[in-house]
Amino acid sequence: MAITSTTCSGSLPYLGYGLGLRVEHYEALLANPGKVEWLEVVSENYMVSGGLPLVWLDRFRERFPLVMHGVSLSIGSTDPLDDDYLARLAALAQRIEPAWVSDHLCWTGVQGVNLHDLMPLPYTEEALDHVVSRVKRVQDTLKRRILLENVSSYVSFADSQLSEWDFLAAVAERADCLILLDVNNVHVSAMNHGFSPLDYLRGIPASRVQQFHLAGYEQGEQLIIDTHDAPVSNAVWDLYLEAVRRFGRVSTMIERDDNFPPLAELMAELEHARTLAEPLLQDAA
Repeated sequence: MAITSTTCSGSLPYLGYGLGLRVEHYEALLANPGKVEWLEVVSENYMVSGGLPLVWLDRFRERFPLVMHGVSLSIGSTDPLDDDYLARLAALAQRIEPAWVSDHLCWTGVQGVNLHDLMPLPYTEEALDHVVSRVKRVQDTLKRRILLENVSSYVSFADSQLSEWDFLAAVAERADCLILLDVNNVHVSAMNHGFSPLDYLRGIPASRVQQFHLAGYEQGEQLIIDTHDAPVSNAVWDLYLEAVRRFGRVSTMIERDDNFPPLAELMAELEHARTLAEPLLQDAA
């Protein structure tokens, strides 16, 4: 059953259709940007004082709107927020003036140990209070609202009191932050945990959704694994259409983190996203 809405997304700018910036495509993208309208950069790759990464970043900043996407904020951890990390994140944001800054609604380490993975949270009132207070502090430090992304998950907590989407919506409302809705991650988690991806979309406030991610996954024997190393699946394209109906015109990007194809293949996927979404958006206008 389809879901419909013409509600527009949050207060930050609409950027169009973009790609995640990866070293493998630096030269090709500068030589032929095609219809790529913006780029998402992994924050940690450029949180340095100088050197070649920033030289490249400055070149792309001259050509494209940029957004920053982090993987190490660990907003859900019980460890204190890393002040040095936040200072370097703020410095990069000041340097490149991104349209927005995002990270994941998860925890990535505890007791000083980085697990190098995006771990899900227990969806409890206690965890909600904890995350909201930390998001507010991050936003005060950065002097901007941030986006939080839903992660793929393979386990759940027996103590959870809320659905994942209710928890994400409550964080966004109470902390006054925005949402990066990873459509692939919604599908992966829905298949792994047996909930309806449409229920997830219905549970997210449209006014909070600022960005979409589209990516690929690997089908395991018992679970779907979020690998970001394959083309977007047909199931995720179908869910993307439902997301466009629900949330309206939202900045959309293709995310690939491994098994990189030629840039032209990612551009073709991006064009497919545009081809799917624009007729729906025109009809809703």
